[in-house]
Amino acid sequence: MGGLDLRLKGVSCRHGRVEVVSDIDLDVPAGQRVALTGTNGSGKTTLLRAVLGLHAVVRGEIMVGGRGGHSATEQTWRRRACAWIPQRPAAGRFPLLAGELLASSGSRGAAEAMAGRLGVGALIDRPLDTLSGGQLQRMHLSRAVGCVATGAGVVLADEPTAALDFAGQEEAADVLAELPVTLVVVTHDRALARRCDRVLEMAAGRLREVS
Repeated sequence: MGGLDLRLKGVSCRHGRVEVVSDIDLDVPAGQRVALTGTNGSGKTTLLRAVLGLHAVVRGEIMVGGRGGHSATEQTWRRRACAWIPQRPAAGRFPLLAGELLASSGSRGAAEAMAGRLGVGALIDRPLDTLSGGQLQRMHLSRAVGCVATGAGVVLADEPTAALDFAGQEEAADVLAELPVTLVVVTHDRALARRCDRVLEMAAGRLREVS
């Protein structure tokens, strides 16, 4: 099994003056799949963004594949090592074409092959802001597959099946379960959570093991 280990020690984050992630300790061995559950606003998305370096950590340490630190070099490396599937992707003021999004993974071929499997391969010449929520989620999942093909060892996914119908949820869950990576996924999808090795619940910025 592939993947990179992920370790968080005493990680805390704030939104303004409010601490939304509080002293999180988490050890995810390489190849393990972890589901993060909990109510909206409990800190789940902030925690994933902190791992990516997209949200500042006020205390604690994050290590991916044994590497830590806050230097620009380490942040750049971490973003290559971690593929990101956002819940509400922003199309931008001058939106990319879907094919350009897939190409940004570093392996357009692998990403486009997955887009074909997920039923959105014919949409690669469309601007992202013309896609439905479900189509956009499939494109970002396809991009993550391309990132894995170029060496990403961790996939961080924020509600990757929320905009999909039941069949689409099952298909996306199958893809995520097949990837030879470490997976941390925020989800309210019980079927996806059941495919994970561990289920953690986040409440008021703190984690507890559920199963």
